[in-house]
Amino acid sequence: MSYVFEGLKPDALWQYFDEICKIPRPSKKEDKIIAYLLKFAADHDLEVDTDEIGNVLIKKDATPEYEKKKTVVLQSHVDMVGEKNSNVDHDFDTDPIKPFIDGEWVKARGTTLGADDGIGVAAQLAILAANNIPHGPIECLFTVDEETGLSGAFGLKPGFLKGKILLNLDSEDEGELFIGCAGGKDTVGTLPCPTVPADVDGKAYLLKVSGLKGGHSGDDINKGLGNAIKMLNRVLWTATKQYGLRVADIDGGNLRNAIAREAFATVMVPQRFINDFESYVKEMEKIIKYEFRSTEPNLRIKIEETGLPSKLFEKSFQEKLLNTLYALPHGVLSMSREIPNFVETSTNLASIKMVDGKIVISTSQRSSVESAKESAANKLASVFSMAEAQAEHSSGYPGWTPNPDSEILEITKNAYKKLFNTEPKVLAIHAGLECGVIGEKYPGMDMISYGPTIKGAHSPDERLNIETTKKFWDLTLEILKSISDE
Repeated sequence: MSYVFEGLKPDALWQYFDEICKIPRPSKKEDKIIAYLLKFAADHDLEVDTDEIGNVLIKKDATPEYEKKKTVVLQSHVDMVGEKNSNVDHDFDTDPIKPFIDGEWVKARGTTLGADDGIGVAAQLAILAANNIPHGPIECLFTVDEETGLSGAFGLKPGFLKGKILLNLDSEDEGELFIGCAGGKDTVGTLPCPTVPADVDGKAYLLKVSGLKGGHSGDDINKGLGNAIKMLNRVLWTATKQYGLRVADIDGGNLRNAIAREAFATVMVPQRFINDFESYVKEMEKIIKYEFRSTEPNLRIKIEETGLPSKLFEKSFQEKLLNTLYALPHGVLSMSREIPNFVETSTNLASIKMVDGKIVISTSQRSSVESAKESAANKLASVFSMAEAQAEHSSGYPGWTPNPDSEILEITKNAYKKLFNTEPKVLAIHAGLECGVIGEKYPGMDMISYGPTIKGAHSPDERLNIETTKKFWDLTLEILKSISDE
């Protein structure tokens, strides 16, 4: 039977990725993919274990002549970010992802693809199912809820894993080996949202910022991408002062670990300013499009007439909210002083929502330096404090301190050079990897993270490079062959 990835190599990996795409698996709702993994283990007569939080561990004995090798843990997360374009009808709780091939890339139709980290899961399954791949004892760890809090990694108990070497299959730049990552923390500000009857004699509009690329709030934070919430607020802030604009509703962004791609506001403009306001929006679109001409070519800032709202934000509250959104930082806060071109600390203005009569503003901070991460979170809290908003911090997660003398790093570098006749880059990543948490849970675990090239993760522009997926697979098999004996 033909399928979308027919003809791509290795066939087994692509077949499993195709199966995974059919299984809904948003964060915290991984029951279907867990059931699939348990059935897979039973069908292949493999030892399987689960823990209280939902992590799955499938074990496979060494192949002949490799019994003395050290046990290796292959690790990836089973959940995916569910982001879609606003004009796409898709329910991530029930609907399959619809992948397709576009030249050298695999993409999805209007949604995230889930190659982060579905391609890692597929590689593990293909290795577990194979009978012609040489390897020592392996443990395949499938963690849950990586994308919204790393709770699967946090839930690991001592003794669940036996291996002392871990291959994390969750990086997104082929040719780059990661030996360290940033820690993270979320800061959420909540403001009561007082309203008044909509007594403005004017016209109501829906103001929309759309067409942005979005992307990963760690990996992509230094790429000059636009934040839709920031752009929307910039238009609202000036229009409030010049044209008496009043806000009735505001919504932007979705996920703490994604850069906001879209933002919307329902507004009213007094009758005498309607023509000026409409011209102003067109001019602001030109200005902001020019500023982001090289990174956001599809940016759109548009208005359309809409029904009259019954309530508006109270004037002093509106001013406070828009000032707060302007003051909240977004983007790179500092670069590393030790590693060239490496982001040390950043913050992401992730979303703004109206919930039960309150405005909820979600942000996330990342840093490879623990004290700098705490300082960044405090910076956000101070802005919320000035706005008399309640600020709450998550407990956060630790970073992963690089070990340049790692044995698995040396094995992986040698394997890469042998296969591709070039030196890989050895880096730390400005994103949260489960390695930080796993390393804290299992002190002494020798870890490395790598993967194929994935662009636009956490956005509907997510795409997986086909050629690098084959290289990722070949590298994994070469590493398994090269593991040292106990």
